[in-house]
Amino acid sequence: MKILICNDDGVYAPGINALRKELEQVADVTVVAPLEERSTTGHTLTLDHPLRVVEIEKNVYGCSGYPADCALLGLAHIMKNDRPDLVVSGINRGANMGQDVYYSGTVAAAREATFHNIPSIAVSSVVDFQSPKPAVEHFQTAGEFIKEMIKERIHEKLQRNTLLNVNVPNRLAKDLNGVRVTELGFRRYSEEILERRDFRDRRYFWIGGVYSGFDPCESSDCHSTEEGYVSVTPLNLISSESPDYNFWAEQLKPLMEWRG
Repeated sequence: MKILICNDDGVYAPGINALRKELEQVADVTVVAPLEERSTTGHTLTLDHPLRVVEIEKNVYGCSGYPADCALLGLAHIMKNDRPDLVVSGINRGANMGQDVYYSGTVAAAREATFHNIPSIAVSSVVDFQSPKPAVEHFQTAGEFIKEMIKERIHEKLQRNTLLNVNVPNRLAKDLNGVRVTELGFRRYSEEILERRDFRDRRYFWIGGVYSGFDPCESSDCHSTEEGYVSVTPLNLISSESPDYNFWAEQLKPLMEWRG
């Protein structure tokens, strides 16, 4: 089995390296990821200037572009003659739930692969950025869960134009409460814009929106991770129809009680 791994935190991020370590146990892995952090860059493609690719080590490439660039370069160039069976994007530091999937570079890399008819999974660790640096063991929890999904061949059930968005609570596997199939929730952010002045007394701005919780909905990704469950959300990219949540609950039944 061949897997392409991408992300938006960058090729040197601890999350992507934890994922690579886990998936190398079950597949041949190639990594194509940004040379610098590209978080919240959405589905940007670089069309107005050249891209640079650096081979960091065997089967590990850093790209000057964005996450969607990395997925496309991986599929159309680096693995052109040996296409992957699966693309996994992550492990992101920070949740990608609710409307955040539209900002997320992590989800964008998986979405780009889905557009090219490659089964794809986006995976994130639900880390509070106000908390200390997340433990490597918590990234390992997310990596182990994705490995178990692959061993159960869950990706083979993906219909065309559908990807899976996985969010894993920031805790050890033994402390999880299980797994749920979820729908997108809605996360609330303030509209705060921070205005400051530089040393030349010119104005500049930071988008400083503060997260203030999520709308109550027991079937949402936000609610489930808050309760200590791994959230698996099918995202239908083309059809206006909602995903078949009952179908995915049946496919994921062997993992519903997973705790490592």
